[in-house]
Amino acid sequence: MSATYLTTDELSARIKYDARTIRERLKDSVLIEGTHYVRPFGGRKILFVWETIERDMCVASNEGAIGLPMANGGVLHG
Repeated sequence: MSATYLTTDELSARIKYDARTIRERLKDSVLIEGTHYVRPFGGRKILFVWETIERDMCVASNEGAIGLPMANGGVLHG
């Protein structure tokens, strides 16, 4: 199994979110333990799995791409 493991600060630099936002808002709501991150050897340190996060960001982005065009040039997302 080959994966790229990132610290919170390294992930923050890649996805352009503040490290604090990742720890407090994304972890355990969007990023799931065992899927998007692991705690090696049962410790406190968290390592994020880049390939899984990248894949799921793209999937979520593509799901929201459907919308109804509006006369003023906007798009209605519903």
